[in-house]
Amino acid sequence: MPSFKIDLSTAVVFVATAPTPKLANAKTGERAMDRETGAGLSTVGLLVSDEGEGNLYQVTIPETGFQEGLVPGTPVRVVGLKARDWENEFNGQKRHGISFRAVAITPAV
Repeated sequence: MPSFKIDLSTAVVFVATAPTPKLANAKTGERAMDRETGAGLSTVGLLVSDEGEGNLYQVTIPETGFQEGLVPGTPVRVVGLKARDWENEFNGQKRHGISFRAVAITPAV
């Protein structure tokens, strides 16, 4: 599926929720892994403010793409943010949405 780059060059970005491990299977507790690198994946909530509008995004990042200490309120820079649409069927119901993925999240200087 194609993905689309998101330009945050004019945005202010803050951590809304600290990174937590992303699960591939909630029943077994199996952690989601990056298919290319094998790194564990985490999800972090980001508040993105740009042009007078603020939005909260749940962004998936590899565990190698962030350092400890990303706590709510920390201003950050996001490297390689992309959006991708998805669709699946679960118990006869179709679901769809947009997922967000970044290469790294670093504290803003």
